[in-house]
Amino acid sequence: MMNKFNNKLASFLFLLPCLIFLSIFVFMPLFKNFYNSFFEYSVFSATKDFVGLDNFKLLLADKKIKIALLNNIRYAIISVFFQVGLGLVLAAVLEHHFLRKVAPFFRVTFFMPVMISISVIALLFGFIYNPQIGILNSFLELIGLDNLSRAWLGNSSTAIYAVIAMSQWQSIGYIMMLFIVAIQRISKELYEAAELDGAGKIKQFFYITVPQVKETLFINTLLTITGSMLVFNEPYILTNGGPGVSSMTLAVYMYQSGFFKDRMGYASTIAITIFIITAILAIIQIRISHTGKD
Repeated sequence: MMNKFNNKLASFLFLLPCLIFLSIFVFMPLFKNFYNSFFEYSVFSATKDFVGLDNFKLLLADKKIKIALLNNIRYAIISVFFQVGLGLVLAAVLEHHFLRKVAPFFRVTFFMPVMISISVIALLFGFIYNPQIGILNSFLELIGLDNLSRAWLGNSSTAIYAVIAMSQWQSIGYIMMLFIVAIQRISKELYEAAELDGAGKIKQFFYITVPQVKETLFINTLLTITGSMLVFNEPYILTNGGPGVSSMTLAVYMYQSGFFKDRMGYASTIAITIFIITAILAIIQIRISHTGKD
């Protein structure tokens, strides 16, 4: 009986540093932020004015919130298709025995954008999207599609998609590497048996690769969707949510509300909304996919 108690005590002591860390840096700020959402105050004010649910009522009627949420949804849908979908395809292609000799070079090439600072990447894409000297418009003119040339970041209909495109270019290499690790763990005997049965590469991909990496697929999809709801750096650096509010995201609007408009209570309300949406999406995905247990 004493040994069992000592084992439980030892387990608790090993977990204690992690619990303290989570309490200080995750749970306490979360509860504090929820508490602040019932007040309106300035970042430097000594007092807080209790407003109850007024911030939440204002949020529901705020048109900028609807635009920002729609942009986050666009971000999530496009990111799942390109980062997760295309990342899995690239990983499967690079793990094919035909490309084994040159695969390390392409892995490094695709992963390099992940290691570059977002500020540097934003500067690079700022030049690419430049309406006068940008590479993108110059390329369109070169191939006879100059009618498609435009100010990509200055046009309200294309700004958000230009920001999303930059994000895909940077992040796809990270997702690809996670899939490569998962694919390398698949038994080669499965592919050999499929070849003996006459299955082509496409059938092997859908009937062997995809089912065998479903746990990694679930994790990557969850990380991508969660990241899309929290995205801040890309739209803030490239467009600051503009022109107007066309490329605004929830995180950018939260930052502007708190530090530019000095409405910290409303910013806390937006932060709580982001948390609730992200948590709901994660729960729905776990329930639908029936994965994540491993």
